Amino acid sequence: MAGWPLLRYTIRTLLAAWLLISSLFLLSRANTDQDTFLQNSTEGNGRLLSAADQVRTTQQLLRRYGLDMPLFYVTLDSAAASGRLAWRWHGTRNQYHQWFRQLLAGDLGTSYRDGAPVTEILGRSLSYTLPLTLLAALVSTGLTLGLVLWLSYRPRWRSIWLSGLHFLQALPLFLLATGLLLLLANPDVLAWFPAFGLGLEDEAVAWWQQPGRLLYFLTLPALSLVLVTVPGLVVQLNGTLQRELQQPYIATARAKGAGSSRVVRHHALRNALLPTIALLSALFPNLVAGATIVEVLFALPGMGRLLADSAAAQDYPVLLAAVGLVALVRVAAQVLADALYLALDPRIRMHA
Repeated sequence: MAGWPLLRYTIRTLLAAWLLISSLFLLSRANTDQDTFLQNSTEGNGRLLSAADQVRTTQQLLRRYGLDMPLFYVTLDSAAASGRLAWRWHGTRNQYHQWFRQLLAGDLGTSYRDGAPVTEILGRSLSYTLPLTLLAALVSTGLTLGLVLWLSYRPRWRSIWLSGLHFLQALPLFLLATGLLLLLANPDVLAWFPAFGLGLEDEAVAWWQQPGRLLYFLTLPALSLVLVTVPGLVVQLNGTLQRELQQPYIATARAKGAGSSRVVRHHALRNALLPTIALLSALFPNLVAGATIVEVLFALPGMGRLLADSAAAQDYPVLLAAVGLVALVRVAAQVLADALYLALDPRIRMHA
């Protein structure tokens, strides 16, 4: 029954994610401006519509996207006879029921803006965001462990490095990314990297050159995410590691003849990682959220640009799916953190 607490926690977090996504759906549909929606849906039509055709087109669009139905199972309407507010039951013919039924079937709906399936739009955006966030996550994790171990062997440099990391931690992501852009992608300073895009408009390259070209264009965006992520992780892990090195079991290990490297790597680091797991579990969701700023700044066609464009155009099906995906990533990260706690400290399993 050791896995039952983890399963119970997973169910609880999934319910929380469902409530969050449902609330976002109801709020977005309740605030949908039908005039803006109809304008975005009919733009580019190229011809003027008569009054009758406009009414007919409006009804067809509202029926197509399910906006002609009530929002929820019950609504608060005014009674025609008395003029007082009263609850009205609509049954399953409502927007929320239809949306949730489609969601369970894997259908995220259709974009208001271009009429394409939301899953197709998300897939295209994720093909650019995933390489960026995975690269930043791997580099951040490896750099954090390497830097903390290096500082543990060189205590004279620790205060200098930590002061620099504290300063770097105080800088916002937008400022860091803009600084890198002006410093390393500026013809007046250093034009080492491209300032925007992924080079998709350039001539085609061989398949074996594509990973290197993608890495070249993702260097500054990924470096921006790394610089805003690593300082907090290093400060947290270094503090817990230094506390572990003062524990009695470390003195016992040294008395048995264990060297500094073995004491740190095989004894102290394992226990020091426990408080840092909470930060590591939030690493990927935070990177996905940070990618919104970075992708807009570097003009990358990923989830960040998709969220910004969908919010500006009131394309709520795409916006809701993207925000729901971020929420599910956070839920998965929390479940992974619990699994890591159980793997690193067996005592947790006894008290779960």
